[in-house]
Amino acid sequence: MSPLGTPEHGWIAADLHDALLPVRRQHGWRGSVGGVSVCIEGPREPVAPDYVLSPADCPRWGDLELMSSGVILVAEVVSPSSVMRDRKEKPYLYAQGHVPIYLLIDTLSSPQVVRVHHNIQRGTYRSTTTVDMGTPIMLPDPVNLELDTSIFKG
Repeated sequence: MSPLGTPEHGWIAADLHDALLPVRRQHGWRGSVGGVSVCIEGPREPVAPDYVLSPADCPRWGDLELMSSGVILVAEVVSPSSVMRDRKEKPYLYAQGHVPIYLLIDTLSSPQVVRVHHNIQRGTYRSTTTVDMGTPIMLPDPVNLELDTSIFKG
């Protein structure tokens, strides 16, 4: 089990949850800050993203895990213990699991950045957009929302 993140780590995920409220309400989607496990289809690898956006009727693996192909967006907030996994391994893993959008909030990079991976083709994200934290970034369909990343600055 990974160590818990700092309070700021949790606050960033909660701020994302709040920012997605209009889209969640519009579509009847559910958001979860931590505590939700996602089953990556194929390797059947369980992961626990910092934030998960899914439809209320997202398919499950058993009672506890959401199936990755039913999830809309996952987000990770980079922490010292997860730098390589969040930056290098998870884009591949989430694309393999057919998660349409992987949002990476990297407060440890210099400068701090927010990155959106999307457009899966043959098990790989083909499109990546990176902005300096504080710059708006577009979350593509099905979310279709311009996200103000200044909410993540401490």
